[in-house]
Amino acid sequence: MPELPEVETVRLGLAENLTGAKVLDVTVHDRRSLRRHLAGSRDFIETLTGRSIEAAVRRGKFLWLPLSVKKNETPIALMGHLGMSGQLLLRTRDFAAEPLNRVTINLRCSDRSKLELRFVDQRIFGSLAIDVMEPTEDGLAGGFSGETADLRWENLIPTQAKHIARDPLDINFDPDQVLARFRQKNSGIKRVLLDQQVISGIGNIYADESLWRARIHYDQPAASISRAKAVLLLDEIQQVLAEAVAAGGTSFDEQYKNVNGESGFFSINLNAYGQTGLPCNRCGRAIRRDSWMNRGSHFCPNCQKLRQSRG
Repeated sequence: MPELPEVETVRLGLAENLTGAKVLDVTVHDRRSLRRHLAGSRDFIETLTGRSIEAAVRRGKFLWLPLSVKKNETPIALMGHLGMSGQLLLRTRDFAAEPLNRVTINLRCSDRSKLELRFVDQRIFGSLAIDVMEPTEDGLAGGFSGETADLRWENLIPTQAKHIARDPLDINFDPDQVLARFRQKNSGIKRVLLDQQVISGIGNIYADESLWRARIHYDQPAASISRAKAVLLLDEIQQVLAEAVAAGGTSFDEQYKNVNGESGFFSINLNAYGQTGLPCNRCGRAIRRDSWMNRGSHFCPNCQKLRQSRG
């Protein structure tokens, strides 16, 4: 599943190409990809057509495009849930058709060129939806957009994303708030890192990588981790995510692509995830994979020992 670095890579591509673009028309090829748009395909098409895209914004793994509105109209945004295999691809109109394309949005860009935004999804776990935006609870920016101006949509967030905690690359991320939540959790630290209401944007890959760097076992109870160690973990998480964004994310197969259909290459920097049986880059012991929550956890049994909590 795309995690923060992959979604941020997609956001960058959309922001660069679609800011100021106008929606000319929309074709829904598969209504299942609009299941989060409860008003249905016709409403989706009619609401989106003629709107302009004002930006591309991300919080954690959630991505949205604020749309132009009329005076006194409720602010809205086009939400993109990538799910397991969703891709938002920018294509010229003469580009070969993609067999798994679920929705096509035809646009006229600010430079007058025309592009198609294609929502391609193999497993149909992802979706598009138009959602109402409302003020954030803390009055701060809803997510990361790269903008610094005081914009109409800046302190708003779609209702479908309002329950998601801020992510580690958000300028308004509060480490002390996350550390306090760690102290309240007796669950294993990896389970806590994957809880998007505690800290957003982290999935299996980057949890394993960050825990390896911090030398913490994935099943170590969060509340048992010292503050110093927890601070180190948050620092490593931010570093891992930033490095992965710079590398365009992580691609293992055809399911994740950026807006140009290209793969990310952070996989060459992985120390734990997917390295089962290979020597640890720190101590030389073989990396192990344990079955965990219907997936796997990759770790070094020598560097990341499960430590007894002090009673």
